[in-house]
Amino acid sequence: MTPQENNAELLAALMRQEELLKQLVAAINKPKLGLHSDAGSRKIYCNRQHGGLWYTLNGEPSDVPQTALTGYLKELRFENTERRKKETCKLLITMQADRTYILESGYDTHFSKSLLTAIATLTPEQLYSPITLQPTPGTTDESVLFCRVWVGSELVMASYNEETNWREVSKQAIAVTKAALEMAF
Repeated sequence: MTPQENNAELLAALMRQEELLKQLVAAINKPKLGLHSDAGSRKIYCNRQHGGLWYTLNGEPSDVPQTALTGYLKELRFENTERRKKETCKLLITMQADRTYILESGYDTHFSKSLLTAIATLTPEQLYSPITLQPTPGTTDESVLFCRVWVGSELVMASYNEETNWREVSKQAIAVTKAALEMAF
């Protein structure tokens, strides 16, 4: 076989592989048909206020028994809102999985800080794949909740302290998330 024939065969194989990947992505992004309970997004509150690690509100707080959420990180944003008749700032984390999940955490909580620090250390290529968020209780304080971030089976190790510049960490985490969304497939 000549080098030109080899190259042509390799190019044809790559084109078939690209087409299969496009079909796979289309199948993953296809909406569920028929009856189901997954319409819209689901908001999850990330704090230990109601006995669990995170919970939803459908009138009454309902503990989320699952210990991790795996999906595609779609957005990080801060939002001012009113809680208990006080103005407060929340970090909203949008994850796309079997449906859209919006996780809410106080902007200055350990959950938000550990998540932002971890995301800020990642590359857009790492965020192009699904990540796993795992709420983890503090060991010495019953109210503390951290967020472990996993890329595949690798725990993202990132630390912070009182000297951490949260404005810069937040900007970096948001920039990496946006860059991952803008990557061409």
